[in-house]
Amino acid sequence: MSGVPVPADFAPPPTAPDLARWESADRDARPIRLERLRERMASEGVDAYFGLRRENIRYLTGFALAEGEEKAAGDSGRFLVTADEVVVLADSRYTIQAARQCPDARIAFAYRDLPSRWSELTTSIGARRIAVEAAVMPHALWARLETAAPEIELVPIEGWVETLRATKEPAELERVAAACAVADRALAALLPTIQLGRTEREVALELEWTMRTGGAEALAFDVAVLAGPEAALPHGSPGDRPIVEGAVLLFDFGAQVAGYRSDMTRTLFVGEPTPRDLEIHDLVRRAQAAAIAALERSIASGDRPSGWAIDAIARAVIEEADLGERFGHGLGHGIGLATHELPSLSRTASEDAGLPSPTVFSVEPGVYLVGETGVRIEDLVLFDPDGGRVERLTLFPREPLVVGLG
Repeated sequence: MSGVPVPADFAPPPTAPDLARWESADRDARPIRLERLRERMASEGVDAYFGLRRENIRYLTGFALAEGEEKAAGDSGRFLVTADEVVVLADSRYTIQAARQCPDARIAFAYRDLPSRWSELTTSIGARRIAVEAAVMPHALWARLETAAPEIELVPIEGWVETLRATKEPAELERVAAACAVADRALAALLPTIQLGRTEREVALELEWTMRTGGAEALAFDVAVLAGPEAALPHGSPGDRPIVEGAVLLFDFGAQVAGYRSDMTRTLFVGEPTPRDLEIHDLVRRAQAAAIAALERSIASGDRPSGWAIDAIARAVIEEADLGERFGHGLGHGIGLATHELPSLSRTASEDAGLPSPTVFSVEPGVYLVGETGVRIEDLVLFDPDGGRVERLTLFPREPLVVGLG
C-alpha cells in the first residue's frame, strides 16, 4: 500500500499574477487561432463562420459563459468570423461583458431574435456561404435562418475549431496542470475525513467545497463518489449510501481553473481490500501503465500513434485477464475548455490519424463487475512528441490506498 499523500505534496493554487498572465496569453493567441480558422474557411470556400459552441466562443472571441449559461444567454456570445472581422452577438445583459472581453470584435445587438436580424447581419458582413456549427444549432433555428435570408447558404460543419483546440498552447497546458493540482490537493485534504458511515453525498459535497476553496473557480463536472457495488457505474451519482468497510470507494472529479479543466479518478479501499478488488486494481493499473509506456516509446521512435492504437494497447491487458467485456468505454478523451474534447483514445477513433502535439488527454481504463465492484484509474497526460516529452499532470498516487479507518 502507498503512503498517504498530503496537500503539501502538490502545487499550490494559482496566484493573481498567474491568472493575469494566462489572460494575456489568450489575448495574444487569439489572432493566431482566428487566422488558422480563416485558412480553413478559405480552403472550404465559405465567407463566414457562425459559432455557437460555448467553448469555441471563448477560444476565438474571449467571451466567457459559465457551464450551462448558454441556455439562458440566448444568442449572446454567438459569433461570426469573416476574412477580416469578428462579430459577437450580445443583448443588454451582456454588452458590458462583451466590450471588456472582446475589445477587437464588433458587438451586434441580439436578444432571442436572431432570425429577425439575420438578413441585416449577413448583409453587413457581405457573406453568401456561412459555415455553421450544425451539431449545436437547433433544427428550428436553422429553418428560420434559411427563411429569413434565403439567399444565404448555410453550410453544416463540425470539428473545425475543435480540431484547432486539440493542439494546446503552453498557457493552456499550464492551466490544465493547475486544475490537476487543485484536484490532487483536494483529495489529499479529504482523506482524513473519510469515515465509516458517512454517505457518498456527504463526502462528495466536502470534496466539492475543498476544491472550490482551494483554487478552483468552478467544478469541471459534478463530483462522483461511489461506494462498493455502485463503483460499477462508470458515470454514477453519489447518493445516501453509507461507506462500509471492505468495499471500494471510487472518486471521479475535476476542477476548473481560468476556464480549463482537470479530470481524475481514484479507486480507494475502505479497510483491508479483498483479494478480488486488489487484483482488479492491479489489472487496471497495469493497463494504464502499458498505454503510457507506449506513448513514451513513441517519443523515442519518432512515431505518432493514433488514439485507436493506444486504446488497443490498454484494452489488450484487460482482455488477457478475460475481462475485456467489463471495459466498455474508451480509454481516454482530450480535455481543455471542455471536459470531453478531441483527441479521442477509443475503439471509434481513427486508426490512421496520429495524436496531435502538444495535447493533453485522459488515460482511464476501468473494470466494472455489475452488482459487485468497479475500479477505474484516470490521469491526465501531456503528450508532446514535438517537444520530446510525456508527462502525467495528475500526480495523486495510483498505488492501492486504504482509507476510512482513522
